[in-house]
Amino acid sequence: MSGTYEIRRFDAVSKGDPGFAEAENWVRAVAFGFHESTRTPEHVAKSLDTYKADRRVLTGAYQAGEVAPGSLPADVPVATFGTLRKTLNIGFGRTLDTQLVTAVTVRTSHRRRGLLRRMMSEDLDMARRDGIPMAALTASEGSIYGRFGYGVASFERTVKVDTTARFVLNHQSTGIVEVADSKVLLDVAPVVFERVHRVTPGSIGRQEWYRQLASGSLGRDGKEDPAVKVALHYGAGNTVDGYVSYRFLGWDTEPHTVQVVDLVAATSDAYLELWQFLAAIDLVERVTWEEAPLDDPLTWALSDPRCIDSSDSRDMLWLRILDVVKALEARHYQVDGRLVLAVLDPLGLSAGTFALTVSGGEAAVERVDTGEEPDLTLDVSALSSIYLGAVCPVTLEAAGRIREHRQGAALQARGLFAVERATHCLTHF
Repeated sequence: MSGTYEIRRFDAVSKGDPGFAEAENWVRAVAFGFHESTRTPEHVAKSLDTYKADRRVLTGAYQAGEVAPGSLPADVPVATFGTLRKTLNIGFGRTLDTQLVTAVTVRTSHRRRGLLRRMMSEDLDMARRDGIPMAALTASEGSIYGRFGYGVASFERTVKVDTTARFVLNHQSTGIVEVADSKVLLDVAPVVFERVHRVTPGSIGRQEWYRQLASGSLGRDGKEDPAVKVALHYGAGNTVDGYVSYRFLGWDTEPHTVQVVDLVAATSDAYLELWQFLAAIDLVERVTWEEAPLDDPLTWALSDPRCIDSSDSRDMLWLRILDVVKALEARHYQVDGRLVLAVLDPLGLSAGTFALTVSGGEAAVERVDTGEEPDLTLDVSALSSIYLGAVCPVTLEAAGRIREHRQGAALQARGLFAVERATHCLTHF
């Protein structure tokens, strides 16, 4: 395989920069892999502008020999892999530098050649050697990434909210909501999101594209979206502490529906009051949102929680611990205790037996002699799943994903890895 394909890594660049043609071909290969329509040159250039702002590294696998006559040329990669680095909120206001993996594709005719394994293994190894203790991704398919040590660490759901007379919110407003020009979010969205990021376990730092999307400046089709409207929430001191961007789906949609593009609220009051605003929009009977939390305060604030239809829930953030000692010592813990973990790793990056000792909320982690009996044996994917508290170790033990050697150790792990509020990631990448 090594003589058939060549792996190349290069930085994202803008139009006019050296290497743009290579980056352009990479973007087109990604679009093909995700079944998108062929991107226009303008769409490609705008995408690469945002990638450059995020300092993305683009990886491609290229055919090293002759290509089949009439097929795509050799300068179009047969497999793609992208990375960028952001921070992950790991609970109690702490963040961890994290390698975000994105744009993973392998052309159908070049599968089962070890290309994904090679790109993934090399990238994770490089990130670990750079001192990055965690990797993350969002998965289009659920069966691929467990074998690389990733585990589901957060969930989201699609909600359809009935905003007719049934929508009654048991909440007394403390702030105000005002409609704003959509382009104000180019400046406001990052500021508000940063407040949310600091207080939300599971939150990932956002890439450049999000402020473009929320403001309607750059839709998923690469064009400006003039249908996007924006409302801002003003809290204490008349400061903006939340926003919602949304679009009306048209008069042909029954019931008449508003779709949330982005909803970000730094306080509980802001969150509920933005929902009050959405429910009060004239001539609209339903509001939909595809990135709503599972543990949603709105459910408990409604007089009739059945206003929310939330049949579609799914995994969102997948984590992969690269350095067990760094990752576990970075966290704050609400309870004291000691837990010995035997960690298995299919890639050999994080395997070992580790003693986690917590005192006063701070952890000390050390490798221990393999002769010491562990309390729990688990794959690094399972450890990554329980790391943010959204997945219960007791449930994983019942599923056979964690083996308990000391009775009650899984329940102890649940208490140790608990976080201060519901885990939720608002950022796809």
